[in-house]
Amino acid sequence: MNGISPDNPPRYLFPKPYADFVQRLRVACGFVLLIAFAWFAHPSDLSLCIGLPISIAGLLLRGWAAGHLAKDPYLATSGPYAYLRYPLYAGTLITAFGIVIASRDVWLALIFAAVFFLVYLPAVELEEQHLRDIFGEYTRYAAVVPRFFPNVKWRGGPNHFSWALYRKNEEYKASAGFVLALAWLIWRLARAGP
Repeated sequence: MNGISPDNPPRYLFPKPYADFVQRLRVACGFVLLIAFAWFAHPSDLSLCIGLPISIAGLLLRGWAAGHLAKDPYLATSGPYAYLRYPLYAGTLITAFGIVIASRDVWLALIFAAVFFLVYLPAVELEEQHLRDIFGEYTRYAAVVPRFFPNVKWRGGPNHFSWALYRKNEEYKASAGFVLALAWLIWRLARAGP
């Protein structure tokens, strides 16, 4: 239990005006990450073998989450939401971690870490405030389900994975982006030669 209750509201790391501002920068930051990735990546056979399975695990987590997320009609508490509150963000972090390992560059790791902390973490806090406003049960849910590190005790709601939700949430775009990143890494590796 993290002690969150109506009498003991959560504390956020980022002021709301800052979080609102960076929320609007998420797409632009995605392009910055893409450019940094294209510039700094210099994979090896070993880095690809280590990083790609990690990225695939992150994509699978994102896909699983997308098949349980109806976005506002009800609070998602089934599937991965039964174990962590933000599986889409966690999946993104895991996918990016694998890409950084596959890319084999410290600067890229630092850029990705900075963007996650300075842009995506404030977005998580904004989303949490929104969910608290629209779902009365969110406070109880947040008290037992951690943000990013799974809690295997919670069992969540009765909903099952839905391919229709997966498609509606356009999660296939993350997979397409990963395929493009993989193609770039393979091309960079082939250009580097033996």
